[in-house]
Amino acid sequence: MPDMKNLISRLVKKAPVILDGAWGTELRAIGLQPGECPDLWNISHPERVKLIASNYVAAGSKIILTNTFRANRLSLRSYGLEDKLKDINRMGVLISRKAASKHALVFGSIGPCGNLFMNNHINTNLLLDVYTEQADVLTEGGIDAILVETMTNLMEAKIALTAAKKTGLPVVVSFVFNFVKEKLVSIANESPESVAVALTEAGADVIGTNCGAGIENCIFITHKFRSVTKLPIWIKPSAGIPKIIHDELVYPTSIKNFSEYGLALSKLGVAFIGGCCGTTPENIRMLSKILKSRQKNNTS
Repeated sequence: MPDMKNLISRLVKKAPVILDGAWGTELRAIGLQPGECPDLWNISHPERVKLIASNYVAAGSKIILTNTFRANRLSLRSYGLEDKLKDINRMGVLISRKAASKHALVFGSIGPCGNLFMNNHINTNLLLDVYTEQADVLTEGGIDAILVETMTNLMEAKIALTAAKKTGLPVVVSFVFNFVKEKLVSIANESPESVAVALTEAGADVIGTNCGAGIENCIFITHKFRSVTKLPIWIKPSAGIPKIIHDELVYPTSIKNFSEYGLALSKLGVAFIGGCCGTTPENIRMLSKILKSRQKNNTS
């Protein structure tokens, strides 16, 4: 296992580090049905989950996630799967670890608890217990770091960060920003700057954004982050805002455009770049190719 104390600083020296792409849309492409719990596939269809992870490693990802986005006690309870929490998380780590082999690191994915928190239906002590439970199981499984992702509320994000930091592993915290009255903010109406300041003060090792309004708007978000923090930046956007065409969900950003924006982000100093909803191993392959070409030109 890498020296965790210096892991992020060593990775930043090799920036930009290529992340993986979407998991949810890839799982749906190979058979996940509406209403199914994607995380349960770690137990029921481990070979299919491993295929996704392996495809990203083959495409050039140097960090891949675990298929554990919803594998906290509260989210699993909504599927009637609370009793499978440990098995789902442990298998998620094992699958990604096997796929990564010696070619990539594995970051444990921890997603939000959802509207339960937003509606004040649970207390903060319970939320801390929930996040601590998942973070501990992922850590025991052998992850290299933790990604707290798709956050929409600073209070919840800071609670998840507190829980994750107790493991001793590096922690990335990634927010979702969308347009509200022509402003890019979180669902809780928090700006990129306020999020960056709060997460920096709370002890995050890396801050970032994922999903949201698409990669083109990550240029703006990156500038806002960098104006208030020196922390490394993690960018993992969707392939645009999807539309339903002929009963299919279509993401508008082409692989070529996605890669070109990825190059622009790397020139702004973004340390970690990958994709979220609607991106595929092909996105990562082209992104990896264009960023390696830039690095080669810079050293020649």
